Amino acid sequence: MKKITRRSFLAAMGTSAAALALTACGGGSASTAASTASGSAASGSAASSEKAALSGSITFTIWDNNLMTFIDENDMVGKFQEIYPDAEIEVEKIKDDSEYWNAMKMRASANQLPDVMFNKPFTLARFKDYLLDLSDTEAAKNNALASGYALDGKVLGIPMTAGYEYVYYWKDLFKEAGVEVPTTWEELKTVSKKLQDYYGAKDADFMAIALGAKDEWPDYPYMEFMPALVNGNGQNWNDMAKTDTPFAEGSDINTAYHRAYDLFTSGVFGKDPLGLSNDQATTLFAQKKAAIIALGDWGLQNIQSGADSIDQLGTFYLPVRESTSEPFRYIVQGDSFMGVTTHSQHPDLAKAFVEWFYSEAWYPDYLNFVTSASAMTNFPKDKDPILAESDALQPDGEMVMYDGGGDDFTAIQNETAFDYKKLGAQMFTDGFDLDAALAELDSKWTAARSKLGIQ
Repeated sequence: MKKITRRSFLAAMGTSAAALALTACGGGSASTAASTASGSAASGSAASSEKAALSGSITFTIWDNNLMTFIDENDMVGKFQEIYPDAEIEVEKIKDDSEYWNAMKMRASANQLPDVMFNKPFTLARFKDYLLDLSDTEAAKNNALASGYALDGKVLGIPMTAGYEYVYYWKDLFKEAGVEVPTTWEELKTVSKKLQDYYGAKDADFMAIALGAKDEWPDYPYMEFMPALVNGNGQNWNDMAKTDTPFAEGSDINTAYHRAYDLFTSGVFGKDPLGLSNDQATTLFAQKKAAIIALGDWGLQNIQSGADSIDQLGTFYLPVRESTSEPFRYIVQGDSFMGVTTHSQHPDLAKAFVEWFYSEAWYPDYLNFVTSASAMTNFPKDKDPILAESDALQPDGEMVMYDGGGDDFTAIQNETAFDYKKLGAQMFTDGFDLDAALAELDSKWTAARSKLGIQ
């Protein structure tokens, strides 16, 4: 289990909240010094004959749309070749995450993985036998999160950003309805109901909380992260693999899913969340046909692109706790882990590309392009003011470093066909019996652990 406070995380980033504030005001001394030092190191490395001699062809495979756009607009290939003129790099773009993971699975079996690939926290363990240890790279050493996701003492991927999950809301809609930002789960239920009753009386299609349940995955803030937040255990999926009845009454996941089910069936998600895709739900929220939506930091750009104005847009963290006497917890996770595969014919060049990606030559500009927070201690970044509102509301909040589950969990999950996203979507269907579903999952889980010999 990995739990840290916001203050300790800022310390790990090599700065304080005050220092970051000074940088935002125009001082920028810490950032400038770090950039200068990094730039000097990068220049020295580039000038070395050993690195200059690196040659060959490598493939970098991605599915992140924001990164694709940034790569196209900023000539990543050309900039890399300015330092490594004898190197060639192909950027392979795969249109969505499902297609990407299916492709990587097949390529792993065929010994045809790209030289540099993306991973997520929950896929590092899945591909661990195909990833090289990057512990000795400067990129790994300067990354605040990489070591926290090490497997068997090896850094198999370096997170590009620190990912946070937010609840976006319209301040003017809250004010008109006479509600305030909730800080407990009960308050969230009450606020949502008041919003639904107030605006739903005027608009039958209004949703207090927008959710594109048709796609299933958008329910992840409730179905994936809430179990980890109930007890502050970012390793909850891995711990589930160690017990026969993880869904039993009193467990973190049972508690979380009953809270989610209570909210899902309260009518605050409008008439038909199962009829909406995530894009549709996000668009409706941007048009203020919904007051609340739970999305990651990446959601800000999508909301902004569909809204006439974001002057009244605010954020808060999903309040999972039952009372204000409990600690307020929220998720932080490394996102988009860049790793070098064992299938690479030019591993030194692939590592050099990774080092370059996280250097002054590329990373700061990319970081400024996205809304996500920095994962690099040598390149700190202030959050977007809209996202920073969540931190201001919970300055002593406890950050839970989330891990998506390792090999044992994945094996049992596959054997039992446990899909928390699908389960969340099922909660919106008439006649769904949550207790029966959890009891059935427990029975399957016990059998799967026995069959697979997992202790």
